Amino acid sequence: MYKNPEIAESLKKVEATRQARFEARDTIKRMTADEKDAILRAYHPDYKEENFENLIVGVNKGDKVPHELAAYLQAHSRIKGKNIDLENPKYDVDVLVIGGGGAGSSAAIEAHNAGANVMMVTKLRIGDANSMMAEGGIQAADKPNDSPAQHYIDVMGGGHFANRPELVAKLVSDAPEAIQWLNHLGVEFDKTEDGTMVTTHGGGTSRKRMHACKDYSGAEIMRTLRDEVLNREIPVVEFTAAIELIKDDEGKIAGAVLLNMETEEIMVARAKCVVIATGGAGRMHYQNFPTSNHYGATADGLVLGYRAGAKLLYADTLQYHPTGAAFPEQILGALVTEKVRSLGAQLVNKDGVAYIHPLETRDVNASGIIRECSDRGNGVPTGTGKAVWLDTPMIEMIGGEGTILKRIPAMYRMFAKYGIDIRKEPILVYPTLHYQNGGLEITPDGMTGIKNLFVAGEAVGGIHGRNRLMGNSLLDIIVFGRNAGKESGKAFKSVKLGKLTLDHVDKFEAELDKAGVKTELRSPKLLPNYTTRKDI
Repeated sequence: MYKNPEIAESLKKVEATRQARFEARDTIKRMTADEKDAILRAYHPDYKEENFENLIVGVNKGDKVPHELAAYLQAHSRIKGKNIDLENPKYDVDVLVIGGGGAGSSAAIEAHNAGANVMMVTKLRIGDANSMMAEGGIQAADKPNDSPAQHYIDVMGGGHFANRPELVAKLVSDAPEAIQWLNHLGVEFDKTEDGTMVTTHGGGTSRKRMHACKDYSGAEIMRTLRDEVLNREIPVVEFTAAIELIKDDEGKIAGAVLLNMETEEIMVARAKCVVIATGGAGRMHYQNFPTSNHYGATADGLVLGYRAGAKLLYADTLQYHPTGAAFPEQILGALVTEKVRSLGAQLVNKDGVAYIHPLETRDVNASGIIRECSDRGNGVPTGTGKAVWLDTPMIEMIGGEGTILKRIPAMYRMFAKYGIDIRKEPILVYPTLHYQNGGLEITPDGMTGIKNLFVAGEAVGGIHGRNRLMGNSLLDIIVFGRNAGKESGKAFKSVKLGKLTLDHVDKFEAELDKAGVKTELRSPKLLPNYTTRKDI
């Protein structure tokens, strides 16, 4: 498959050095804290100041965010100039869940358990979410040599100690029970013959606490959650986007304005509590990076919450997964799970040199790849840019023949479609826009600063600080999804809504006008536009 002469020449060097690298694999040193800080500041996209701007309107006025996000946070509402009939809602429910991924499904299940009349609304289909695409696993400290306290330290260290401690404490403390909840629902975790769950390391973890379903972990979890939602007959309104939040005349959340993505019909959903679970922002293509995210990941929840007055936290920090597929072009940006490295694959430059420990944290490894491909000139030309090798044949040198098909079959199949056998040939990788570290600020009960507006999953800011460790996103959608469902399931019982209003939208429009913002954009974005390169 690697017919390009430069790629083929580099491949020879990788193959020639493989045995020596295999023998010396345990001697690769981890970076010191100072070395990590230096490489991040020099090469990580979050430190490129020219790609950010300060907001000039809203509750985070003065804060730094990517240009692409600022444009939609400070855009006009999609309902501007439209007459919205708030007196005759099409839907009237106790809890409205916006989003059809793992966090939204978990929230809907738990709110339903609490006796709420729940409805889910999603702009695509239930399961069309980053949750479905997660591969490597879900963390939980449930083995005898581990503890939530050790998990807590790993999470805080991985997030550069910028995490909200109270949120991390909840994440790690609820993790073991979250695994058992999923197990009881029917998730097919990898287990030994006696039923013990198989666990592995991830980058930045001090213990083997990664629970997986081969490398289909997110798909298996999402399959199980979706079936539970449907079996409970929780209504799911698909191909329908939330385009604005509704408040009552006391400032409490009171529902959402919905848009049918096919007919463009605008509808009103009245709700005593709302859970935002809209996921990430990869399809905003910050700094023109490719992305591993699903088609609908356009930061909708951040826009809706912000316009309603909910604060953002760490909206200037994104995760660029170090191993996105860089070749062939058809799968540019597709995720190559960290599990590939946890099983033994090395990151290797064009000369066959293993230049970094493969299980450094994601931000450090992403920065290392960018450095090899830029200043050091050690990248492999791919036709669309430069990349480094991920030496997958080492996996079976370490784990034995059959390890790849047993542990990472999805990775094998993704590359086999293009004539690359990862058991015998390494693959080319480069960082891909993967995760939204920042999001809406919440308290441990999942609520924003707006009464009865809850948030769960990737739309939350603060859980992971400024860098997320592998396996903690599938964990947080379960822990904080369930949490939002339980808390909204309690809160709705005492809610008495006043008159429904969209006054906050008018006030935001007035603020845009006063600040002199000139824009033709309407937000939220909803879907990416690939008809012209300028939209990428």
